[in-house]
Amino acid sequence: MKVGLIGKGAIASYVQNALESRPHSIDAILVRPSRVTENPGLYVGSVQDFPDDLDLVIDCAGHAALAAHGPAILARGIDMITVSLGALADQEVFQTLEEAARKSGAKLHLASGAIGALDCLQAADIGTLEQVTYVGRKPPAGWRGSAAEKKIDLAGLKAGAQTHFEGSAREAALAYPKNANVAAAVALAGIGFDKTTVRLIADADVGANIHEVEAKGDFGSFAFRISGQSLPDNPRSSALAAMSVISKLDALNAVITL
Repeated sequence: MKVGLIGKGAIASYVQNALESRPHSIDAILVRPSRVTENPGLYVGSVQDFPDDLDLVIDCAGHAALAAHGPAILARGIDMITVSLGALADQEVFQTLEEAARKSGAKLHLASGAIGALDCLQAADIGTLEQVTYVGRKPPAGWRGSAAEKKIDLAGLKAGAQTHFEGSAREAALAYPKNANVAAAVALAGIGFDKTTVRLIADADVGANIHEVEAKGDFGSFAFRISGQSLPDNPRSSALAAMSVISKLDALNAVITL
């Protein structure tokens, strides 16, 4: 496949390196216009400058990038993979992306990000899901630059845990655009943004990002927990989120797939 990329951060770098061992090529990378001259043969400054023969664009640049560039990419009939699931909590963004995809026939594929077992949640939603709860627990440093800074003293939290958010997945995704993609993934797989309950915690006693999901319904109940490591290049970027992009790409090319 001929692939376009949005972003130059830690997840984008992981994707680039992983694709070197796969039968795909990165033909263009969308960056800020001011950076195009750094690599004019590869970098482009707008969606219109993407080659016409791209098979897929991978978004690794966050909520704002998906909202800004996603509709135009889909409108061109180019499929996308994104890890910026929290952007879909904005109903206007969701509808704009959906409308562009429907008109062109393109598809927006959602990478699972830093969470797993979403297939179980999707299956359970075929019946009646009564309750879905997501709890995100990170070391205090993992919440720097987020709304948590205004609610608790992250620097002063040396032991124990403090909850700094409780509400719906929609509220979490909108208030924590760089930290709540997992909450959005859980919501999209299950009972939706407004019915999914979220609790976000700063915990000085943990050394990893911990994601917990509990669900109950007519299927029974389940609970799972993932303790995730960050990428070496960026402590705020999940290694599993980057891996999920490649996993989604592999699934799209497989002739036998789960």
